[in-house]
Amino acid sequence: MWFLTLLLFFLILGILITIHEFGHFIVAKKCGVHIYEFSIGMGPLIHSHIGKDKIQYSIRALPIGGYVQMAGEVEEDDKKVKKDKFMCNKVWWQRILILCAGVTMNFILALVLLFFYGLIWGAQDMTPTISEVDKDSPMEKAGARNGDVILSVNNHKTSSVDVAQIELLMNDKDNIYDIEVRHSDNTKEVLHVTPNKVTEDKVERNKYGIKFKEKIEYGFLESVKFAFKKFATIYQTMFRTISGLITGKISIKSLSGPVGIYSVVSDSAKMGVKYVIYLMAFLSINLGFVNILPFPAFDGGHVLFVIIELIRRKPVNKKIESTFHLIGFILIFLLMIIVTIQDVIRLF
Repeated sequence: MWFLTLLLFFLILGILITIHEFGHFIVAKKCGVHIYEFSIGMGPLIHSHIGKDKIQYSIRALPIGGYVQMAGEVEEDDKKVKKDKFMCNKVWWQRILILCAGVTMNFILALVLLFFYGLIWGAQDMTPTISEVDKDSPMEKAGARNGDVILSVNNHKTSSVDVAQIELLMNDKDNIYDIEVRHSDNTKEVLHVTPNKVTEDKVERNKYGIKFKEKIEYGFLESVKFAFKKFATIYQTMFRTISGLITGKISIKSLSGPVGIYSVVSDSAKMGVKYVIYLMAFLSINLGFVNILPFPAFDGGHVLFVIIELIRRKPVNKKIESTFHLIGFILIFLLMIIVTIQDVIRLF
């Protein structure tokens, strides 16, 4: 069973990364950038083919993604290539299009997966409606009732169940949460809730004692609406997670790395295709969101340097830019080590 889970894990990551790299590839090709190779997989070469476009198309042994090798990604690096074929010599808007194309493909893939998810298994109504309040729970003591809709948490609007859940997880110094609800009679009330603290997977979390209503709708239009709404709400929760990490309202212990993702893939596989499809959509949005952040080594970091160049009206020193990206890569690598250690500790 572990072998099949590992295979599925690599398959999911391979598809998401290959789709991402294909976005860079197809736009770079359209913009006239010289491309050496487009590879599915990494590591030792299994098979390659030189296309009519003189690009090497490869299949490599390690199913952990892929890559596109372009001329002049940072600076002119091949005397055999014409100057106008280097990516770094393309006009600013072409470079931004190329850099953002991978993220765009991840977002498109996520929308397609969410649409089919809704079409096959039904589109979830994402209104944060409370279906059940546990007896003697913090929410019941504060005055919550079945059928209440959570409108905001600590003055942050909660447009969906996902957003409500992330806001309820945020750490608060006083551990008192102002939760605005709309009751079934359409009246509004702000509840002052002190959640219980519980430890799950060695991470301390808030427990309120409520369950959210799960209403499913079917149909083509409902699936289209669901895809875009779910996409927006996942993106919003990721943005709040990043801001929570920066402000300290979310602990770094809540993050998961490859080992944690493997565990989630394992759990999803046990629950069925439905959950694997949703996980792929979630991870695809995650990959796109992280890559577009204006942080060195990410696509968004490269876009930032193009914008700086545009404002300064002259290129940034390539050595300085390369150093920034190297530092960014090292910091990301260190974060991944820390998160992976946490994942391993949770397993035991």
